[in-house]
Amino acid sequence: MILEKYMLPCLFKTVFGIDCLGCGFQRSVFLLFQGDFLAAFKMYPAVYTTLLFFGIGVLYYFNKSKNNKKALLAAAFLNVFFMLGGYYFKHFYV
Repeated sequence: MILEKYMLPCLFKTVFGIDCLGCGFQRSVFLLFQGDFLAAFKMYPAVYTTLLFFGIGVLYYFNKSKNNKKALLAAAFLNVFFMLGGYYFKHFYV
């Protein structure tokens, strides 16, 4: 089964013609499922922090403690840092 033909197009890129901060995430997760961890990181550097953020978000959803909220905020800031850094290197550095 070829999953790439079922991937959703980026609406932001379709409308404005430039990549958004999330462009490449679907393909990166697809590469993770194939076991190509380095290619997944190269495709979208924030893939691991995004998955960490989602995991902590699920944990926070089921257990709304103060420590989980701090961890969720820390993961969010780390994820934004990697998203902005990856976007910069993808478009301006290379």
